[in-house]
Amino acid sequence: MKKKSPVMRKCISCRETYERNNLLKITKDHKLGISFYKGMGRSAYICKSKKCYTDSKIIKKLQKALKTNLGSNFLVIFEKEIANYI
Repeated sequence: MKKKSPVMRKCISCRETYERNNLLKITKDHKLGISFYKGMGRSAYICKSKKCYTDSKIIKKLQKALKTNLGSNFLVIFEKEIANYI
């Protein structure tokens, strides 16, 4: 039986590759909108490094990766999700 290799994804801030279960997943679903950890559609990943999630350009990078404009209320939800994530 073949041993499965872990699924690897790249952090959009530091561009390092990590296992998918060690990253925060942000997904843009055409029906649900922006969601965390679930959903199918265009996704972006951020690692647990404080440098990455406090990056001054993280919102711009997320907008580019998800190909959408993020509203001002997204920043509040994002900060709460980061606090729970750590």
